[in-house]
Amino acid sequence: MLYIRKIVLILGLFLPFLATFGQETPFYPVSYRIFTPFVYNPAVAGSKDFTSVDLNASLQNNSYSQILSTNTRLWSAGPGYSLSPKLRQYSNIGIGGALFNDQIGQNRNMGGSIAGAYHFPVNKKELSFLSAGIAVKGIYSHVPGDELFELPEENLLSFNADAGIYYYDPNFYIGFSITNILGNPHKNDSLSLYPYAIDRQYFFHTGYKFVLSRALDIVLEPSLIIYSGDTISTDINEITDMIKPGLKLYMGKFCVGTYFHDFDKIPFFFQYKYPKFYVGTFFQIPRNIPFYKKELTAEIGIGINLGNNRFANKRNSHW
Repeated sequence: MLYIRKIVLILGLFLPFLATFGQETPFYPVSYRIFTPFVYNPAVAGSKDFTSVDLNASLQNNSYSQILSTNTRLWSAGPGYSLSPKLRQYSNIGIGGALFNDQIGQNRNMGGSIAGAYHFPVNKKELSFLSAGIAVKGIYSHVPGDELFELPEENLLSFNADAGIYYYDPNFYIGFSITNILGNPHKNDSLSLYPYAIDRQYFFHTGYKFVLSRALDIVLEPSLIIYSGDTISTDINEITDMIKPGLKLYMGKFCVGTYFHDFDKIPFFFQYKYPKFYVGTFFQIPRNIPFYKKELTAEIGIGINLGNNRFANKRNSHW
């Protein structure tokens, strides 16, 4: 109940400031919001205490998008003894990086980012942390010309930054981040024909793991992402579109769930964790429209997890 009260309080503080959508960079694949949240909140980098290398990719119609990312917690030298070498311990520093390619039709955004985070222990057992992180990135944008309006083709290079804060423990997490802090360095033309996908964005995300069965290692994790742009809106439909709920059910090495990125589609995903890597898929099926009339969203995620988790109550459900 205490965590639920915290979530309600923070939502009450943030909701008045949330606004209508801008454009994220990257926008696709959708599944990176599930598999690699540090892409939109650099404070998450290193929070799992092991090295993670992830690839998310989508291929649908004329859209091709991929994100290759990695993040880890740095090591530090631990106490040593005369008859044994020094032990290695985790430091409080997390780092990460990502390369992305996001192509929608003839519009393309690609680039890379480098992230760093510092994790402050909240308790003596170092099971709870509050982290702050920042990322710098370069973005290449290709925008096709338009012969009708006599607009030339453009290739643009810009630089930007993200920042975030994040609290987490073995069961609960909550974070807030700002991406593309410098905003859009390229002004749209008067006809708004140049959709540069690098607008400033605000992300709020939270979740909680409920242990349903310790013996069977079954855990239920509801989650929530709220994101917006700079423009304030009072339209109820646009406000609803900002709220993205999700749900994960962990059953040992298997995970199944859903994430409502688009309420006009029925989403679901699967993950299976092997000893050192995992595979996952994400699908969105159009609602009330035959699949052959509107394209099915299909994405794949694969990752490598190296190292041991710090948490003393480690379970397979802690991916």
